[in-house]
Amino acid sequence: MQDLAGKVAFITGGASGIGLAMADAFADSGMKLVIADVDTEALAAVAQRFRGRNVPVLTLELDVTDRVAFAAAADRAYAEFGAVHVLCNNAGVYRGGTLDRVTYEDWDWVLGVNVGGVVNGIQTLLPRMRDQGEGGHIVNTASMAGLSAGAGLGVYNASKYAVVGLSEALRADLVPHGIGVSVLCPGMVRTGILESERNRPAERAADDPAAELAAREHNAFMQAMMASGIDADDVARVVLEGVRENRFWLLSHPEMKPMVEARSAELLAAFGEPDPQRLATLQQVLTRLQPGS
Repeated sequence: MQDLAGKVAFITGGASGIGLAMADAFADSGMKLVIADVDTEALAAVAQRFRGRNVPVLTLELDVTDRVAFAAAADRAYAEFGAVHVLCNNAGVYRGGTLDRVTYEDWDWVLGVNVGGVVNGIQTLLPRMRDQGEGGHIVNTASMAGLSAGAGLGVYNASKYAVVGLSEALRADLVPHGIGVSVLCPGMVRTGILESERNRPAERAADDPAAELAAREHNAFMQAMMASGIDADDVARVVLEGVRENRFWLLSHPEMKPMVEARSAELLAAFGEPDPQRLATLQQVLTRLQPGS
């Protein structure tokens, strides 16, 4: 994907934050844009923004948890541009609070968007991208919260760890098709994600005073942390380079490396030393499972 000019990018959650920054970066590289978002007002502003720059753009209102709507959005994208070359499963929401105080509704909403939205993007668009026979690239937005867990982040951690694991498997599955995969794991970025409750559906609302208090307390802490965040444009540059260079791990916050190192060290130390015979048997099995073996 070195030459992106004339190619088509489909970006969910593309009307603000990291998604909009991705759209800017792709547009600067000569790409056509399909920008999907649940926020209709933001979409209207985005449509005007890119048409004013003479960038071919299709804006679509889309709740990524709605599979029928996702299929219709894909139909419109292909009718408009004839292909999708880069799929960015970026739409995401945030809900904080310790796991003894969250609700089923919290779980359903966060997992529905952060995991279900990625699943729906892959299920809907990947077969079409594969059948195009033109290669391509998929970027799944996870988080540093998909590599390291912490208090008050449990629901969000669960969703982002799932995206990381899904992406690792997807990379292996798509090697024969020439479609690259990246997983984006940013740390603090100055976006409106802490305000994502504004788009929470009424049926996913949590009528639980303890859960609401826990979420407000956690958000106050996260708002203070957000001051140390980077600009979304900085993250988008990492994404653009990753797509061009077919890099899997897209990491925009080097200062977070010690946190991941500490977790990895604890994990590796827990294994102990392998039995040589069992190790040899496992290696034989894995060799037989390799494609073409």
